[in-house]
Amino acid sequence: MGGVHREDCVELRFHTGARSARTHENLSAVRQDGRHLWIAGDETATIERLTLRDGVYDEQRTFNLADFVDLPAGPEAEADIEGLARTDGWLWAIGSHSLKRKRAKPGHSSDRARKRLATVIREENRFVLLRLPLQGGEPVRADGHRRAAVLSGHDNLADMLSDDPHLAPFLKLPGKDNGLDIEGIAAVADEHGDRLYVGLRGPVLRGWAVLLEIRPVTHPRDPSRLRLAEPYRTHFLDLDGLGIRDLCPYGDDLLILTGPSMDLDGPVRVVRWRNGSVRDVVTAKDLEHVADLPFGRGCDHPEGLAVLDDGRLIVVYDSPSPERRTATGVYADLIRID
Repeated sequence: MGGVHREDCVELRFHTGARSARTHENLSAVRQDGRHLWIAGDETATIERLTLRDGVYDEQRTFNLADFVDLPAGPEAEADIEGLARTDGWLWAIGSHSLKRKRAKPGHSSDRARKRLATVIREENRFVLLRLPLQGGEPVRADGHRRAAVLSGHDNLADMLSDDPHLAPFLKLPGKDNGLDIEGIAAVADEHGDRLYVGLRGPVLRGWAVLLEIRPVTHPRDPSRLRLAEPYRTHFLDLDGLGIRDLCPYGDDLLILTGPSMDLDGPVRVVRWRNGSVRDVVTAKDLEHVADLPFGRGCDHPEGLAVLDDGRLIVVYDSPSPERRTATGVYADLIRID
């Protein structure tokens, strides 16, 4: 691989309400849009926009997803947004599509801990894929013939996999138990519209990570909904036993942020898949190791990856360590690759 330089950090500043909601502590996705940075946290039903001023991303704007589309569980329930993507004029957001097992916490009695560990919850707002038109740097519900739309309900991606020979057995497992868990999305525009790559943190199949390729389009009978224009396609990538934590286009290639599928701290790496759509089974020799990323013990989990206009990578972290926190936000890493 070429040289890698973790040369700097940049501060992401959040307003008081977002800090009270701990949005800055649960960052899960990032995308650049000119001088703006789109950010998502995994415990709200919102997306955030920060603006670069004097070397700092500031002036946070919060956009409620329910202002643009109908969410299946209503406007307040978290959507667990784990991926953002942008193409010309559109912003995409995707939920984890994962089930959730309750935690056993310190101080719980044995009986309560056992009961919680046996409880699995399905939260419908997690099972969404949204496409929002951008107008003047802001998402809008409609812009001429372009409409905000959602893939959810009985059409959601998880339920589409119910007969999949590889993934169907994992649909009843929570995401942190190596069940279905979407954590990244990348959009590539072509003459037929937007093609999306959807990265799965889990399941990992005997060391192979899974990536879905889909082409969502406006539903012919309801412009507020999406459907798939063609059957989804699965790709299997040898990521040395790691799952996919985020994706982003890099020229004609795809950068993949990798990390553990289970509830573990590391390792975390960035790899490059050249000309991504060529192969369905991608061996380790087909992938270029770009960078090893820092991670902490119980903190500093790299969750979001994007490419800035100057070619550097920006990485945002879930559960930031005290050293990564500031009085008004957190630091993201900037990485230059040769």
